[in-house]
Amino acid sequence: QVHVLASGGGQAQTGGFLRLSCSISGGTNNFYTMAWFRRAPGKERDVVAVNSWSGGRTYYADAVKGRFTISRDNDQNTVYLQMTSLKPEDTAVYYCAARLGSALANRADEYAYWGQGTQVTVSS
Repeated sequence: QVHVLASGGGQAQTGGFLRLSCSISGGTNNFYTMAWFRRAPGKERDVVAVNSWSGGRTYYADAVKGRFTISRDNDQNTVYLQMTSLKPEDTAVYYCAARLGSALANRADEYAYWGQGTQVTVSS
């Protein structure tokens, strides 16, 4: 059984930074594409960033390009989301997700495994 565990988050001020971590365990192999999504109050769950296990390819939503960085440690089956220059509109519950395969999928319905959400709150 695959388990996805997210950690990090919390509160920051505008212009500040936070880091989220997500680990995956229990799978039969390590070939997971991992992603971060977020859901702001009253909005849909949107993709933030994606990291493919193959070739280190990444995808970023336009809203976070240049501010957020997704990276991974394959030995630890862990992916990180470094968030800098935070804005109040980054306030949301952030979710980590994983799927088998190398495609840079950016839709929530393409991911089979989900971690619990972690709250990120950015104050002005």
